[in-house]
Amino acid sequence: MPTVRDLLKKKEGKPIISVAAEDTVFHALEVMAEHNIGAVLVTEGDRYVGIFSERDYARKIILQGRESKKTTVAEIMTRDMVTVNPQTTVEQCMELMTRYHIRHLPVVEEGHLSGLISIGDVVHSIISDQKSYIENLEEYIHGTSILR
Repeated sequence: MPTVRDLLKKKEGKPIISVAAEDTVFHALEVMAEHNIGAVLVTEGDRYVGIFSERDYARKIILQGRESKKTTVAEIMTRDMVTVNPQTTVEQCMELMTRYHIRHLPVVEEGHLSGLISIGDVVHSIISDQKSYIENLEEYIHGTSILR
């Protein structure tokens, strides 16, 4: 079973995108659009203190009639993040995302943030594993190969 460590290897070299807690929500949205992502981690100094997502924007700015150019990220970000570690399996990530209705999981290793996993990363991994498994079964059935 693949783990978060496996997912992070595929993302090597890609920076963790973040914004400062005192940045405006509008700025955070610009950053998200620039990087084509649905969430950014939020920092205060050199610490990660939360996550800001499209869902936060929709529910806490649009629905509450607030202004994105006047509201700071700190005012509406999610502070209580559900996190995983590199040993967490992809299946466990899917279970957490389903249980908590979230699409992003910060990866924490020895107290430090080491990455961010999205629902897209998880789904891609599961589909890839299933495809490989099916191909191996087909090869086995047709006698062309031994299961790997």
